[in-house]
Amino acid sequence: MVRVVVVDDEPMVCGFLRTILGSAGDIEVVEEAHDGAAGVEAVVRSRPDVVLMDLRMPGVDGLTAIERVRELADPPAVVVLTTFDADQYVLRALRAGAAGFLVKSTPPEDLIGLVRVAAEGHTVLSAAAARRLVAASSDSHSARDRARKLIGSLTEREAEVLACLGEGLPNARIAARLHLSEATVKGYVSRVLDKLGCGNRTQAGLVAHDAGIAGP
Repeated sequence: MVRVVVVDDEPMVCGFLRTILGSAGDIEVVEEAHDGAAGVEAVVRSRPDVVLMDLRMPGVDGLTAIERVRELADPPAVVVLTTFDADQYVLRALRAGAAGFLVKSTPPEDLIGLVRVAAEGHTVLSAAAARRLVAASSDSHSARDRARKLIGSLTEREAEVLACLGEGLPNARIAARLHLSEATVKGYVSRVLDKLGCGNRTQAGLVAHDAGIAGP
């Protein structure tokens, strides 16, 4: 069972998400909260697998809440679910530690599948957010220089794994591409995250995009 906490200042949105996700037999909305501070408290209480987080909320906003959740021991995957997909929101949310960025216009059946994917530790991005991410990353010289300096500490194989993370590939597909076992890939991913100082695969994928080594 995938346990989910929904954080949105609109009770109607929370109710809608509870209904949609509850229609899946393997997903349960265990709590909902209406501001960032209450959302962090709900995460501490319920220990969910996934948090769906709005960005614009009164009091503690979504970006601050994401940072606080990521500081917890064994934090859940936090996926932004918002109306706003402007460049600055996408990049700031992912750099704060979000595992994905979706817009509220995401079809219900797609949302259910994406929550499952996020619970498995993979990146989830709306098509618009992915395009904005690639465009914004490629336009930033300072980010590119910083990323290239970071990946200088990686071995050739680790860099190949990082490039795959930049494409959002799960471990099974990375293993098939690089002709490795999934267990070996898991070890490489852990070392890459550690060397880059990244909290999750999404942040490592950002480094790959910034450095210009991620595939299409």
